[in-house]
Amino acid sequence: MIKNYFKTAFRNLWKSKGFTAINILGLAIGMAAALLILLWIENELSMDRFHAKGDRIYWMYNRDRVANESWAWGNTSAPLAPALKKDYPEVEDVARVLDAGFLFTVGEKKMNAHGLAVDSGFLSMFSFPMLQGDVRQSLKSVYDIVITEKLAKKLFGKENALGKTIRIDSVNNCTVTGVLKDLPPNTQFDFEYLLPLTYVKKLGWFSDNDNWGNNWPRTFVLLRPNSSQKAFDAKVRTITIDHTKNDGNPSTTEVFTQPLNRAYLYGKPDNGKLVSGQMQTVIMFGIIAAFILLIACINFMNLSTARSEKRAREVGIRKVAGAERKTLVFQFLTESILLSFIAFLIALILVQVSLGWFNQLTNKQLFIQYRNGAFWLSALAFVVFTGILAGSYPAFYLSSFNPVKVLKGAFKKVKALVAPRKILVVTQFTFAIFMIIATIIIVKQLEYGLSRDKGYNQNNLVYVRAQGNINKHYAAIKNELLGSGAVTMLTKSANAITQRNSDSWGFKWNGSTKDDEKIDFVKLGTDADFAKTFDIALLKGRDIDVYKYPTDTNAVLLNETAIKMMRLKDPVGTIIREVGDTSKAYVKVVGVVKDFILESPFSKKVSPMMIFCPTGNFAQVIHLKLNPENTTADNLGRIEPIFKKYNPQYPFEYTFVDEDYSKKFTDIQRQRKLAELFAGLTIFISCLGLFALAAYMAENRIKEIGVRKVLGASVLGISSLLSKDFLKLVMVAFLIAAPLAWWLMNKWLAGYTYRINIEWWVFVLAGMLSVFIALVTVSFQSIKAAIANPVKALRSE
Repeated sequence: MIKNYFKTAFRNLWKSKGFTAINILGLAIGMAAALLILLWIENELSMDRFHAKGDRIYWMYNRDRVANESWAWGNTSAPLAPALKKDYPEVEDVARVLDAGFLFTVGEKKMNAHGLAVDSGFLSMFSFPMLQGDVRQSLKSVYDIVITEKLAKKLFGKENALGKTIRIDSVNNCTVTGVLKDLPPNTQFDFEYLLPLTYVKKLGWFSDNDNWGNNWPRTFVLLRPNSSQKAFDAKVRTITIDHTKNDGNPSTTEVFTQPLNRAYLYGKPDNGKLVSGQMQTVIMFGIIAAFILLIACINFMNLSTARSEKRAREVGIRKVAGAERKTLVFQFLTESILLSFIAFLIALILVQVSLGWFNQLTNKQLFIQYRNGAFWLSALAFVVFTGILAGSYPAFYLSSFNPVKVLKGAFKKVKALVAPRKILVVTQFTFAIFMIIATIIIVKQLEYGLSRDKGYNQNNLVYVRAQGNINKHYAAIKNELLGSGAVTMLTKSANAITQRNSDSWGFKWNGSTKDDEKIDFVKLGTDADFAKTFDIALLKGRDIDVYKYPTDTNAVLLNETAIKMMRLKDPVGTIIREVGDTSKAYVKVVGVVKDFILESPFSKKVSPMMIFCPTGNFAQVIHLKLNPENTTADNLGRIEPIFKKYNPQYPFEYTFVDEDYSKKFTDIQRQRKLAELFAGLTIFISCLGLFALAAYMAENRIKEIGVRKVLGASVLGISSLLSKDFLKLVMVAFLIAAPLAWWLMNKWLAGYTYRINIEWWVFVLAGMLSVFIALVTVSFQSIKAAIANPVKALRSE
């Protein structure tokens, strides 16, 4: 019996090749899009959930009120971890994590690599598979290093890396004590190697006895089995406060935990709490996947019911011959599942072809696990679900025909039959119009951020990391760079002008209040010519210049926002001290610069800034203003030999400031491309559905059209008559989509303080586009019906 169902289904599908091809194409595209999104969602939901002890691992967070706002952040003080392990029996182990970047040298090979400095228990806490080495012993010594399989191949080729020596920053030799399997795509951690935290302590980066107010590492704790997170949070909440209560500047910072398996999806700080930031994106993508699949299924429904007259007599004869309705339903569902299966095979091909591009777009490493039995079971369920969803309405609709009316040719009731299909097409175009409006708004918001005045000039501006001997020979390097004609200005900085790496509060000045001690200042650095190098307007006073003014080692520049928040009418000369500092140390304001964008270009608020003179290892970056009279290649060609001369052990690497700044737009650029992709797919699939309804209407009104032509109706008149019905559907969809899009996109824009206002023309443009697309789609069927020979239509009358 089942074999007969499939044989009959195949014959029916083969008989109407055109409709079958459109059905398969629509379903295949819809299923492919849904599969891509589901792969992305699966990756997001599985983030860092593969760790064997993951249900007991917690990320330590700080919480405090800063500038009358409640903040939460995931960097803690260095002494927190040893205090937790020593004083809290619930803690089985702790692991601190610091980002690290060093030059690796093996023989003639030199490369900069990104890694982490971690406590020795890191690999025992987290389940990163080790191919070679001992998890418990591999980071015990100061000069141990664990590298990934990928880095091992870069450094040692096919040789066994275990036991080999790597020279770090041309200073120390480290021994490879372990090789890790390359990191899985579903982890937040990003590293090519692991160094013991004791190594960077030896370099003087930090100490276990550091100030509790200096927040550098990420701290993770492993609680013992059956420990309560709520009870532990209550115990550790005031740990920082308790350890600083006798200091000159006691802390008010509280500590709390976030489960590792929730850290990615529920890690957005909001008013001192961690809320569902990424989870909202996952839900949104899930809804988009569901709608795209639904729209593809609606096409099947419309195309199937549009052919109802061709299948009606078959249903009538089957019923007269004794077929029950449930048998007919099963027959039609078998057809839809068969078609769904074929569409799924095509969808797999489409997914495999587009996966590389989709990975690049989403910055993921997604792949289909063809050898995983769970995948094929899920695929089978997906095919059956899609087939039943797409075929349910046609199956119950077609099987409901009255055999007597069918065989008499009097089964059609136009008004009753058209309404469901109109509802389905309205649903399709509602989502399509929503995606059009959303795409326009995302594009405008992106352009709004890109066109924002940055406050400084990025043209011909590059920066170089101050690695190796650069700081040691900086004076000579500076003189030769200026003398080369390739550089017109340069300044030594604590970090790149595009990045916020350091901030601090706890300052006082004449006239400051207790609340002012909670103003959080972004900290930057310069040795000289800060305003000139970046072409930033100097509003008051002068620039820092430690070469011209040796006392500028105690000088500071403030920005406009800082002046306003500090309520300084005449800021130049103001003395600023740290609260609780008994050493009589201070900095003196020598100038005020115009506000410029350091953080997100979509944040309306510019943070208050203090620009100090960097000393020692604090000077990490050199910004260079290239000579605009030369080509960029010529400038870089003159600069490289100078750095090579004084820093021969390190490769000359540079970053263009404008390219680095553009990375701030990565997320919204990705959202724009995804919106354009999904809008295009939705419109295309919806047009297939509209084509189906046009075919149905033309078929259903063929005799009416014939009569009108005999009575003298023109082709234009008949085409307009048929198209008018579809325009009504599009307008109904627009009336539903417009307010929905306005509401949802306003909520999306609320995530940006520097944002556009949604203007009326966005909806007008979306409405015009949707009408144009609908007219183009139905014009083929309308004109085809209008130019048809009326004699053929009326022959049976």
